[in-house]
Amino acid sequence: MTTNGKSGLDRRGFLAATAGMVALQITMPGKASAQSYPARPISVVVMYGAGGGTDTIMRKLAEEMAAAKGWTINVLNKPGAVGAVATQFVHGQSSDGYTILGGANYNKFVRVMGHVDLVPWENWHFFQAASAIASWSVPMDSPFETFDDVVAAAKANPGKVSISTSGTGGLWHELAMIVGSFAGIELKYVPYKGGKAATLAGLQGEVDIAGGGVHEHVDLVRAGELRCLQQTGVENIVLENGAVMPTVGDFVPSIQPFLPIGGTYNFIVKRDTPADVLSEIEEAFVAAANSDGFREMIDNKFFKLDVRTGAEADKTAAKLEVITVDTFNKFSDQIGAEIKTADDLGLPDPAGFDSWWPPEGYKPAGSD
Repeated sequence: MTTNGKSGLDRRGFLAATAGMVALQITMPGKASAQSYPARPISVVVMYGAGGGTDTIMRKLAEEMAAAKGWTINVLNKPGAVGAVATQFVHGQSSDGYTILGGANYNKFVRVMGHVDLVPWENWHFFQAASAIASWSVPMDSPFETFDDVVAAAKANPGKVSISTSGTGGLWHELAMIVGSFAGIELKYVPYKGGKAATLAGLQGEVDIAGGGVHEHVDLVRAGELRCLQQTGVENIVLENGAVMPTVGDFVPSIQPFLPIGGTYNFIVKRDTPADVLSEIEEAFVAAANSDGFREMIDNKFFKLDVRTGAEADKTAAKLEVITVDTFNKFSDQIGAEIKTADDLGLPDPAGFDSWWPPEGYKPAGSD
């Protein structure tokens, strides 16, 4: 069974430097493109560390693009500042399609955190491949048998129960705050550089709970090393060995109308890249996202295939950023940094999004 990881909450609540590089060159045999692009290898710069959900998706997409088109694609990691390090690097490169940002969640965190002053639907062109849902898991010897045990402990000791995140202000931090708010608890959020590191921190007992995505926990749950306490899909996930990853909706009924909530995975290209190059990238991207190899991988990891490009992706980018700005301002004391407001960024509140979009002056990429 696969589950949907689309995010979105309504007006009633929560509408919710550079680290080490890891590089991989992917070259597949194939027929050379009839177009002049690409005339040399393409680089995909992943904004999070090796082994996490974003890295897993980006590397598989690159592999399938190379297989489909006969291209050479180099994949490397530049984690840091919830994607800002990689974002700044890619933005500093030429707008020629040879340097692609491998990202998550339409890069919705970097403006509200004040890291990068780039408007998603003005400066970037997005290609969405898949979505994911969040998970909280613990080692098998943890005293927490169920999500209710966490709630009881956190209410007895506010701010003492610790949970790992993929970085302060990142997706798993945001979703942990949302789940915690619906459950009426306050946790201690401990940042790591990426979902894999956050998962290992929980497995090794550095924190009480491993925060992350189902895709980052599922193999360890299958192996009997982690016990899943909740995931943010609409239904329980029952694995082949009978292990259950329960939906948080069974424990917190008030969150059920907003499920599933989670993240998305994107190739991101500079918006002023020539239209014919954007078209070549989109053709290769769509072929990769619909390939048997990619579909098999996302099914095994409980991602959901969710392909979006063009104006639809622009609208999704804007809506997700609006939701995150609203959420972060509600939880500013948990972020530990100065957070920009919707007014600072020229955004509406979530309830006003549909009447605001598209903003004045908006043009789909390639429409000039």
